[in-house]
Amino acid sequence: MQYMLLVYMRELDAGRQDQEDLGPVYQEFMAYTEGLKRRGQFIASHGLKPSSTATTVKVRDGKTLTTDGPFSGDREQLGGYFLVEAGDLDEAIGLAESMPGARFGAVEIRPVRV
Repeated sequence: MQYMLLVYMRELDAGRQDQEDLGPVYQEFMAYTEGLKRRGQFIASHGLKPSSTATTVKVRDGKTLTTDGPFSGDREQLGGYFLVEAGDLDEAIGLAESMPGARFGAVEIRPVRV
């Protein structure tokens, strides 16, 4: 079964860190991705640009409304995703808990309709 692992994190935290601090985190994500690939669980993955680059679209009563910024103003923003193959939810939870982003943010797991 395919699962989407949505990675949420506080953008301010990443913005305050300098590139030397972020280097090890990126390396951990690369190692995590390579492990998924080796086990045949990797389907796709991408990081997202900051939420300040987002545009939200709503259609109400036939009128299109657009606003700058993310849909949610929560403290943690969607920062990227992994699309993975896992046998069941328990296995997907194992993949999420081993992701570096789970240590400093949150990972939402959603089954994919196929």
